[in-house]
Amino acid sequence: MNYPRRIARAVIGLIIFGCGSCCNIQANIGYGAWEAFSIGVGAKLGLSFGTVLQASGLVILIIDLLLRETIGLGTLLDIYIVGATADLLRGSGLVPVMTSFPAGVVMLLCGQLLLAVGSYFYISAGLSCGPRDALMVALCKRFPRTPVGVIRFFIEGGALLTGWLCGAKIGIGTLIAVFGISFLIQAVFAVMKFDVSSVKHESLITTARNLFRR
Repeated sequence: MNYPRRIARAVIGLIIFGCGSCCNIQANIGYGAWEAFSIGVGAKLGLSFGTVLQASGLVILIIDLLLRETIGLGTLLDIYIVGATADLLRGSGLVPVMTSFPAGVVMLLCGQLLLAVGSYFYISAGLSCGPRDALMVALCKRFPRTPVGVIRFFIEGGALLTGWLCGAKIGIGTLIAVFGISFLIQAVFAVMKFDVSSVKHESLITTARNLFRR
């Protein structure tokens, strides 16, 4: 059970994920799917990237509940930590905006790898994954013969289309991000011998009950 270790694993994974989102934005060669979505919608509504990411997470959370996917502590942590981490890094200036295409490609690839690694850590914690990945897991269970990379591609594609319609910056980096994240997630999961559909996520109620029982 070891909740301190599992919670730490989830938090670290989500921070890594937030760093990946920041790198995608600062690459400055075209936004990744959820970056395009959040920045595009944010520009329309006058909200920050992190705020839109958090709000959209709550909406997707409702969809996850309708699909009967387990919602747990990890889901709630994801909704807050990823957006907050990305906003904090962008505001601090620690991750500069790239001004050349080669540097932008390197930054973007680093961001995509961070997203994949972060996904592995917090999903494998078993505290229930974030709302977007919970949607991915739910669809994997309903379409077991479809590779996780394909399912992720369609989810990312929908977010990207929405961002583009809202005026988000689309470029060569966007193509790298949309196709890259699908392959990188599948590659990282394969290297770690991690079957996402086999994860038994713990609900928020179960986690709370176990914690207070101790």
